[in-house]
Amino acid sequence: MAMRATPRLRDSFSPPPRYGEETDVRDSGSIKESWYKCPIVYKRQIRTFKPTDTTMKSHSIAAYELPARVASYDADMDVMHPNRHKMVSIALETLPFDSTATITALDLGTGTGFFTHRFLEWFSQARVISVDGSNSMVDLARTRLGNLVERVDFRIGDFRQLQSLIPESSHGEVVFSSYALHHLNHGEKRDVINQALRFLKPGGWLINADIVRNESKVIEERVQQVRVDGIVRRGQTIDLRFRDVASVREFLDQLEATDGDQPLTLAEDLQVFREAGLIHSSVLWSEYREAVIGGQK
Repeated sequence: MAMRATPRLRDSFSPPPRYGEETDVRDSGSIKESWYKCPIVYKRQIRTFKPTDTTMKSHSIAAYELPARVASYDADMDVMHPNRHKMVSIALETLPFDSTATITALDLGTGTGFFTHRFLEWFSQARVISVDGSNSMVDLARTRLGNLVERVDFRIGDFRQLQSLIPESSHGEVVFSSYALHHLNHGEKRDVINQALRFLKPGGWLINADIVRNESKVIEERVQQVRVDGIVRRGQTIDLRFRDVASVREFLDQLEATDGDQPLTLAEDLQVFREAGLIHSSVLWSEYREAVIGGQK
């Protein structure tokens, strides 16, 4: 059987294509594979996702409508946040519900559906209300979920206006989020969690797996060095964005500025949980600049 050629790394940072524009189309034998050249992505595109929602006002939401970002999101996450698999496992293990319980969950910032997919596999009779501001991300989530999509109710919109997306009569046992709430400032995060608690039934759980920053500038600088070194180690052989420390740092600075990242410290996140009304909350797991925080209503 003939071996497929290993795709070469990009050797230049050419301007991004227009939506749907293909470059370096190669015939692999069974399908035509389109390789998009863009300064922040070089991933194989089997399907082109085109943005359809032009009404979103949020800067970070608009950033996620870029088709190249959507298609490369999961691959980037595995390089930049390899702990996310462990974090979701910890979140699921913490939830005190039987695996066959008929429960309803609310996912804040579903993205490509990574957490929702794991949740529905873990709880075989559960349903999820999915909230995300990007049509393109929801398209990718639908693809990931496959047959599980039948148990998901998608709501397209800004979760900062959760009350306009989820009726007051709707309630459930779980609210979860991963790598989404760090786009909010202290007040916005408190308001979103407060709105989410209205959805939770008494005894329900809210869990957030996300990015945090260190209180000490000195420690934060060292943690950032560890972070960048890890990304280089995992990604330098597969993507020129991650070929060395300088390239990774430039990429991360651009990414975080575009997405409007503003992570809080662990102490601040716990304070936000309690200010929102989730008194019984705690850090369930943390490592360097990532944490899982949860609490029961």
